[in-house]
Amino acid sequence: MDSTTSDRGVRDPQLPDPPSIAKLGWATLAALLVAGVVLVATVLPAEYDIDPLGIGEALGLRVLSAPGSGPIPVREDGLSAYRSSYRTDLRTFELEPGGFVEYKYRLEAGRTMVYSWTATSWVRSEMHSEADTAPAGTAEFFEVAEETLHRHGSYTAPFPGIHGWYWLNETDGPVTVTLHAAGFFTTSTEFRQGAAPIVREITETPDSAAFRPYF
Repeated sequence: MDSTTSDRGVRDPQLPDPPSIAKLGWATLAALLVAGVVLVATVLPAEYDIDPLGIGEALGLRVLSAPGSGPIPVREDGLSAYRSSYRTDLRTFELEPGGFVEYKYRLEAGRTMVYSWTATSWVRSEMHSEADTAPAGTAEFFEVAEETLHRHGSYTAPFPGIHGWYWLNETDGPVTVTLHAAGFFTTSTEFRQGAAPIVREITETPDSAAFRPYF
């Protein structure tokens, strides 16, 4: 039995009239027209750079589909990415009058480090490197300071080898040199007069999960 009629087949006057086929047709047509307008006004300009009505241009949607707006252009300079986190190192050296120390990091070609070091009194400082292929006892110098209390900077290794500093205390009293460094070095070596070189593995890093001894 039709829910809109009573037991005697009389329609309940309190119920709304069912939509006619004509009304359903007009509603469907209106929905299709709205969808078409949205397609032409927004989707086509944004996705395919087709803007027959000019609405996409007015709304700034054509920028999304403009040539070159796909993959972002990426420069190939300025960034050096590595598979391992950088290391950090803090060292303090006590120098008696006339005493010296050399401290160098193992860096491969193109690897970088930043550093700051300070001295409690005047020291002679040399920043130099020893290449793996160079004859023993030879070095390449990058900075020489006759008297200085500090140095701060960055360094990129031009070749594989050990790279670092020589400090000489030419004063009449003890001097303390404190070095802070961070970079993509693997080991460090300390040289002192009359003592065997001391090689240390650098493991301090801001990301221990990304630490790899050899990278």
